[in-house]
Amino acid sequence: MKTKLDYYRVFYETARCRSFSDAAQHLYISQSAISQCIHQLEDALGVKLFIRTRQGVSLTNEGQLLFLKVESAINSIEQGESQLERLRHLESGELKIAAGDSITSHFLLKPLEEFHASYPDVRIEMANSYSSQMLSLVKEGKADLAFVNMPLTDDELVIEPCFEINDIFVCGPDFETKSSYSWKDVADLPLILLEKNSSSRRFLNAIFKEKKISLHPQIEIAAHDLLIRFASIHLGVSCVIEQFSEEELKKGLIKKLPLNPPLPSRSIGCAYLKNAPLSYAAKAFLDLIK
Repeated sequence: MKTKLDYYRVFYETARCRSFSDAAQHLYISQSAISQCIHQLEDALGVKLFIRTRQGVSLTNEGQLLFLKVESAINSIEQGESQLERLRHLESGELKIAAGDSITSHFLLKPLEEFHASYPDVRIEMANSYSSQMLSLVKEGKADLAFVNMPLTDDELVIEPCFEINDIFVCGPDFETKSSYSWKDVADLPLILLEKNSSSRRFLNAIFKEKKISLHPQIEIAAHDLLIRFASIHLGVSCVIEQFSEEELKKGLIKKLPLNPPLPSRSIGCAYLKNAPLSYAAKAFLDLIK
């Protein structure tokens, strides 16, 4: 671009006001500064833009052509500024979240309800998959935030804990239980576990491996809710997240095996890009979670 954008703003206001003095007042600069800017713009473009009249100034044909283009550009800039302002105040925009069904149901429903009540004009998009695949959605820009079972690490992402969870082993109500189970005892039971590619299963395998115990489940499934259902109908002993199973435990549909020592607690974490700013909507939701 040959000329400073400020000169076009001066040209636009002068043409709109049809007066150097009125344009100067509107832009809070001197009339001589207005005149100098117009002369420099005319010299740069090689055309005469204004004709002086008794009433002030009027546009030449060339000036009129330029004014239509500059007016459109300035309107577009002002619209962009207005849209950014609406985004900043969460009066528009979108929030893209990746989370599994269980995490959404047990941890995110209330924050989502509160967020929507506070910012009804922000569009919410939800996606779900395995934790590792949800991290890819964040890195590909398809999600602002991903809520995943920890532990997980990724050099491109910040993954910070949000909710503490506890893994427990459960069985059906008629399953005859002992007063206490060691980890080796549990490993010898007919186990129902999540598939190997889930972060929860990798966590379970890792902590049992530290005790030199291998896990060989009879049934592997993809959904946490099915772990509860399968245990409740006595198909085996499931490893579930206690916070996801509170209702079924209270109703007596399943019961908790007394494991000694209990499994270590872990967290549900929120993942987002390390070297990119969060959107206003994502930052507001994350603040709400915290």
